[in-house]
Amino acid sequence: MNGRRFTFAVGDIHGCLVQLEDLLASIESSAPGGRVIFLGDLIDRGPDSRGVVERIMAGPRNADWEWITLKGNHEQMLLAARKGYAEMSHWLMNGGDETMASYGGAIPLSHLVWMAERPSLIVERHRIFVHAGVDENLPLDQQDDDILLWMRTEPNYSGNYWGKHLCHGHTPSLSNPRTIGNRTNVDSGAVFGGVLSCAIFDDEVPGGPIGFLVSEHPEGHG
Repeated sequence: MNGRRFTFAVGDIHGCLVQLEDLLASIESSAPGGRVIFLGDLIDRGPDSRGVVERIMAGPRNADWEWITLKGNHEQMLLAARKGYAEMSHWLMNGGDETMASYGGAIPLSHLVWMAERPSLIVERHRIFVHAGVDENLPLDQQDDDILLWMRTEPNYSGNYWGKHLCHGHTPSLSNPRTIGNRTNVDSGAVFGGVLSCAIFDDEVPGGPIGFLVSEHPEGHG
């Protein structure tokens, strides 16, 4: 890609390790290096949450790549599940059962600490990366995880976002990845029979993605 620096923003993985490996291979074959941002929801519902977490925690195999992982609402639910029965029940009913099965019933403390340390938001010169979305009625520094990890945006809405382009996941649709004006949603429903997708951004150029990549091997777990 002519020596330019590119960012690949990956949507909700939800334990779909086969699709993740396929997409990573496509990303690494499309550029000699760059940055991959995982937009959260690595876990729950799919068949191999542990495999996904371990793969991403291990980091890129090539030093020319940088990986950054954001927190999703499913990571937040898992962390909250340690607080009490109600929180545990809520998480298990929302895909936690599959995650616990992939871990054989016990999640290593190192994995929990790593998830807890993930940031919820990246704000850059040209773009905002977040799991769910942002509320334009509040300054960015006043938005908490109830917004950043949980909010839903109408499918055809495009805000101004302080002059930046917003890239997020969280709201799945088989019609994604999709850009509407100043907003791109890359949750293409990998765990619901869709594909795993990422948006490609030129770091030096403002605006939306210059392209998308999608995985093969839809696994169709729901």
